[in-house]
Amino acid sequence: MSFAVGVLVLVAGLLVSIALHEVGHLLPAKRFGVKVTQYFVGFGPTLWSRRRGETRYGLKAIPLGGYVRMVGMYPPARAGATPRRTRGGRPTLVEEARQYSLAEVAPGEEHRTFYALSVPKKLVVMLGGPVMNLLIAVVLIAVVMVGFGVPAYTATLGNVQECLPADPAATECRDTDPPAPGALAGLRPGDTVLSWGGRPVTGWDDVRAAIADAGTSPATVVVERDGQERTLTVTAATVDRPVVVDGEVLTDADGEPVTEPRPFVGIGPTAALERRPLGAVPARVGEALGATVDVVLTLPQRIVAVAQAAFGQEERDPGVVGLVGVGRFAGEIASIDSERYGVAERTADMLGLLASLNLALFVFNLLPLLPLDGGHIAGALWEGLRRRVAVWRNRPDPGPVDVARLLPVTYVVVVLMVGMSLLLAYADIVRPVTLTG
Repeated sequence: MSFAVGVLVLVAGLLVSIALHEVGHLLPAKRFGVKVTQYFVGFGPTLWSRRRGETRYGLKAIPLGGYVRMVGMYPPARAGATPRRTRGGRPTLVEEARQYSLAEVAPGEEHRTFYALSVPKKLVVMLGGPVMNLLIAVVLIAVVMVGFGVPAYTATLGNVQECLPADPAATECRDTDPPAPGALAGLRPGDTVLSWGGRPVTGWDDVRAAIADAGTSPATVVVERDGQERTLTVTAATVDRPVVVDGEVLTDADGEPVTEPRPFVGIGPTAALERRPLGAVPARVGEALGATVDVVLTLPQRIVAVAQAAFGQEERDPGVVGLVGVGRFAGEIASIDSERYGVAERTADMLGLLASLNLALFVFNLLPLLPLDGGHIAGALWEGLRRRVAVWRNRPDPGPVDVARLLPVTYVVVVLMVGMSLLLAYADIVRPVTLTG
């Protein structure tokens, strides 16, 4: 039941994100006088709709997107141009689309079409949707960081190792194994370290630094246990530990981990949510945005890897999942059974998941391909460049860019997007990526 609730929460959040994305297009279009006939969330059969003024608002059955129908998306053909036809005498696909678009333009309302807008206004209208997704992501990240906090290791001990096994791969202690320094000194899981070697500590990084500074000399450690302070003496042992650089274990030419002798106590921290100041939000947004851009720019290679994993034995790339995989993430967040994973952690992770989705929508929609918003943005920029060049050369205004001529490419992009979605859905079912492993 909890799994289904998580999926429903994600679907609701996704619908709100889609609705606000379309609002980002709707409001500036209406502000600039463009006639907007439809605003719908979803595709397929209509579940509900209502007309207000000249616009029909509604909700459709398939929550995989939305659209705002603006009159005059395709400009008329140039004056004197002969409409192209097929060998059978029928209008070409481009001409049919152009005629259908222009048929919506009532006499005397040519000035209310999208193609009649100036280049800056077109950019505002088309950027409105993706920018709305970016704003949603920023707000959600800020709520998570400032209101709930981000996972961080604390100075409270989560585990205390009982021994120093002779075999590093051993999972159980033997009678011949010496006790670990932390256990020997009397440290217990749940102890909160207040100071180590006379140095006050507030987090796990402080504990690790104090252990390194103390070396193998006896260190006075003050902990809080059951509401009372206790003073212990800990003498670290020297143990060969792997060298970690930028989060990865350093290896030698033979692929073996590189180790170095370091003070070792045999304790580990607990993780908890720690709130961050509002000033830390921009850096986090920039980091997440950069990671999203990297995924989108390398999407073709990643999709090939996903196909190899879905139909072969290769490892699945955890960085690319479809809606089925995202739904599984939401269900797992809602259904993980752990005393340390409460309502605050679940809420923060769910909001973080929605923030990631909105960042993905922002970046993906900016790709300069129709029917994505980025395709219309690229068309508007090209139109502005052509007009500027015409002014420099004292030539007539070339008029709006005829994006209708790109319809064949648009259909290819649509087919590729549908194919990618189906592949990801299949991979998410047969080779799923899970949060719990």
